[in-house]
Amino acid sequence: MALNKTRVLVLYGGRSTEHEVSCRSAAFVLRNLDPAKYDVRAIAIDKSGRWLPQDTPRLLAQLDKTVPILPGTPLRDRPALPTSAGDYDPARNLLAAVGASGSAASTAGSSAESSSELVVFPVLHGSFGEDGTLQGMLELVGAAFVGPDTLGSAIGMDKVVAKRLAAAAGVPVVPWVDARLNQWRKDSAAITSRALRELGLPIFVKPARLGSSVGVSKVKSAGELARACDSAFEFDDKILIEKGLEVREIECAVLGDYEPRVSVPGEVIPRGDFYTYEKKYLDADGAGMGIPADLTAEQTRTAQEMSRKVFMGLELYGMARVDLFLERGNGQFWFNEVNTLPGMTEISQYPLLWKESGVPAATLLDELVDLALRRKRAKDALKRSI
Repeated sequence: MALNKTRVLVLYGGRSTEHEVSCRSAAFVLRNLDPAKYDVRAIAIDKSGRWLPQDTPRLLAQLDKTVPILPGTPLRDRPALPTSAGDYDPARNLLAAVGASGSAASTAGSSAESSSELVVFPVLHGSFGEDGTLQGMLELVGAAFVGPDTLGSAIGMDKVVAKRLAAAAGVPVVPWVDARLNQWRKDSAAITSRALRELGLPIFVKPARLGSSVGVSKVKSAGELARACDSAFEFDDKILIEKGLEVREIECAVLGDYEPRVSVPGEVIPRGDFYTYEKKYLDADGAGMGIPADLTAEQTRTAQEMSRKVFMGLELYGMARVDLFLERGNGQFWFNEVNTLPGMTEISQYPLLWKESGVPAATLLDELVDLALRRKRAKDALKRSI
């Protein structure tokens, strides 16, 4: 391996409900990382949580719209006592993964490999990949990684916390009511009554800490609300009940450090009541894409500035897709949610928005890798003792 090649370790799959989406996004990342610049390696995480090092050349040869998970021997570094998840300890697996990639911390590998920089590229949407859990392990072992840090990832994943911080940053947010499972079990009638009184109909019910429209219901009558809440509680123990508005769905891609750039806005035009998981990722005809969105110059500036405020107010870094609503009746913009590891499938908005903004896929990935390395160097320069 050439000394000047940065090693990029792509993690994909995962234990979340968005496992299949991750495999599609990983195909995009693996296809567009420049082999002249990067020594690319991959580890798949299957649905049971096993970390499976992949035969990367063989994997690259099999890329299509998705990337397979090739069978192999999992990383098994067992803790002294078995964990509740079984034999697989994620933190030790991560250390083994970094070591297997030739980390300077590893005694294995050639000196050429040890002198190269390593960046972990987590292409893991949803729980256990986008919510700060993985980012915490990466920070613990001192790895450079793509995307927001532990705090920003956790904030971005929690729609309730994200809304509160966005509002504190001066960004309008859609009115909502949130509830915990224990509250729901004690007095579900009080929660539904409050939601109907404060929000009216229609309303949307969502798990607070999932993405990709998983577990989301549109409620058009009072009788449907309790069932929708029960459905959302199957995926999370905190839910969000949000006012339904007549809106256009506007999205901006954000890229950078603490002074980020914002792409041209795009518009999602779902064919149906709302942008479901299937329409978003599995059905190429599930929605129309308007890139750039048909907005006035003033509306474009407003969407971009709101997205920048959200990115900075939520302590994000590297990348995010900010989803906004543009109310049809009065032209009011509202913050909806943020995705800190947005989809990168062949029909995903994040890379398409940057392509329209003059940043092709390979350049986009170059910038994300560079941002990861810059953050690590800045953190490494901090004092750790006095």
